[in-house]
Amino acid sequence: MSDRPIALDEYPIHQVPLSLRHVATGDRNAYDRCIFHVLDHSGRALLIAGLGVYPNTGVIDAYATLRLGDRLHAVRASDALTDDRMALTVGPLSITVEEPLARLRLTCAADPGDPDGLAYDLTWTAAFPATWEPHHTQYRGDRLTLQARRFVQAGTCTGRIRVAGEEIAVTAGEWTGTRDRSWGVRPIPGEDPGRAGEELRTEGFHWIWCPVRFDDRFVMVIVQEDADGYRTLNEARQVRPDRPDVQLGWPHTDITYRPGTRHPERAVVHLTGPAREPLDLTAEVLTSSPLAVGAGYPPADPDDDWQHGTWRGRGWTDRRVYDLKDPAAHPRAAYGVTDHAARFTLDGRTGYGIFEHGSFGRHDPSGFADHAAVAPETDR
Repeated sequence: MSDRPIALDEYPIHQVPLSLRHVATGDRNAYDRCIFHVLDHSGRALLIAGLGVYPNTGVIDAYATLRLGDRLHAVRASDALTDDRMALTVGPLSITVEEPLARLRLTCAADPGDPDGLAYDLTWTAAFPATWEPHHTQYRGDRLTLQARRFVQAGTCTGRIRVAGEEIAVTAGEWTGTRDRSWGVRPIPGEDPGRAGEELRTEGFHWIWCPVRFDDRFVMVIVQEDADGYRTLNEARQVRPDRPDVQLGWPHTDITYRPGTRHPERAVVHLTGPAREPLDLTAEVLTSSPLAVGAGYPPADPDDDWQHGTWRGRGWTDRRVYDLKDPAAHPRAAYGVTDHAARFTLDGRTGYGIFEHGSFGRHDPSGFADHAAVAPETDR
């Protein structure tokens, strides 16, 4: 590798006495990435797109999945990371920052050999200021395995999606966009976990990540709990333009799961307003996309599918269509986080966003005793 400066070194944006080619840690799990959600208000379609950079493994990759009916259309690409860190393009997938924190363009070029394959050209426009999520740390035993900083934002989308011979118009009044931007250290495949992998298994994990756009406000809720319900990450925040952010208390969530599963159908997030008044944020799931299928999140099968940060050689691109009618066809999806497009209500207002959820292993507040436990066949 050349020891010469890169173009970004011209700018006074350094945080440590290193070239901006390098990050301040030698941890192979260093990462810098984003995720976008684009959903229509009828629940017909959910597009998820993201791009990640892994500077200590020399990899840049990206993905897009579109849930349309029972089909999940996926495009994934991976390549060698170059010195041009402003070029957010991998194969057919690109993200262009047209105005930082305000407007971005998302594109997926059509495959000349597959006219029915996924393609899109979208403009993502912020409706509210970006806001920080809590600093996120996670340990396995005594080792710090995750340390991340994130901001989240909601807005609108316009443009076109083409797939399976159909062109779908994306309009600001009928579609919502959310996004999350994060960087730090987060486990990627390929590392021997040592003793932690054999002896320090997590007994239970419960996660909710919930960005919601209303016409006049943006609401963000994050909950992470251990098996006994101990809260390790917590946030409930309301964002409005030209006003200070408002915290909405200590959220508690009642989830109605589909009988025989841990698939949420409805949820009520109990919040507290600034005058200590109770506020209920209700969610009605419209459609769902498991991140372990197509999008590269664990626990995707490494022998059969792609995972973030893994080296696939130069110029690797893959397109697939998954049939989601039969959950048994994708057994690992039940042990990964799923993004649910949802219609929300709060204080008489209707909004749209993502109810991201994963509950694995024991979770005492939900009544799940172990990894095999699911909601009873009767209503909860």
